Amino acid sequence: MALRLMYITNEPEIAQIAEAAGVERIFIDMEYIGKDLRQAGMDTVQSHHTVEDVQKMRQTITKSELMVRVNPIHEASDVYESSKEEIDAVIKAGADVVMLPYFKTKEEVQNFIELVDGRAVTLLLLETPEAVENIDQIIDLPGLDEIFIGLNDLSLGYKKKFMFEILADGTVERLCMKFKQKGIPYGFGGIASLDGGKLPGKYVVKEHYRLGSTCVILSRSFCPLDQIHSLEEFSYVFINRVQELRKLETECEEYRRYFVENERAVVDKVRFICEGL
Repeated sequence: MALRLMYITNEPEIAQIAEAAGVERIFIDMEYIGKDLRQAGMDTVQSHHTVEDVQKMRQTITKSELMVRVNPIHEASDVYESSKEEIDAVIKAGADVVMLPYFKTKEEVQNFIELVDGRAVTLLLLETPEAVENIDQIIDLPGLDEIFIGLNDLSLGYKKKFMFEILADGTVERLCMKFKQKGIPYGFGGIASLDGGKLPGKYVVKEHYRLGSTCVILSRSFCPLDQIHSLEEFSYVFINRVQELRKLETECEEYRRYFVENERAVVDKVRFICEGL
């Protein structure tokens, strides 16, 4: 089964191109509470989209699902509204999937599931060591639809040099096997273009297939907007790269022997990268 592709944007023209290329989920990212502190100095996307972006995107896309990452569970303050108000607002604006980031406890997840109340798909973003410690209790909760491992923040939590270290050291695999046993769909991380990034996307895609993943985020470097000069060029590059990815997926389906060789290559390449950091 092909990976479900997710792409972060609040720009309607870009979303339409992604949808036409076969991206199944357009991703509005409203998370900002605490994110700037824990990712300080990192080359990560901090979008801080809004409910208005959700409304706008709902009117833009016709086939793709609309996914919204809200903030971690929180109470209202002078600066922001409560989780209940935020989740109610994004669902009312048209979210099909609501993602909870940076949770640590079973109680936070239970609260999230109750706040969504069956009105949208519930998707957890697992990205703290504390959540990993509590994961057996968390995945027993009814009403949990999907789970995604966030490599950036989870790697920070484990004080790793490179986010794919937890893919190479077996951490991601151990978690995936727990989800698989529970019948919970899961995915992890983001991919650059197949030949781009410190760890090229082609290696990461094969790991998704080896581990039974169902979804992945197309990262900012999959088709970097700052290196493209027009929507026409973006459309051409983006669509071609998605087609290349789908072709590789077909090979993964046909040649399962790739996985053992690819696992070894990932371990070797990550070790080499970390030695240079």
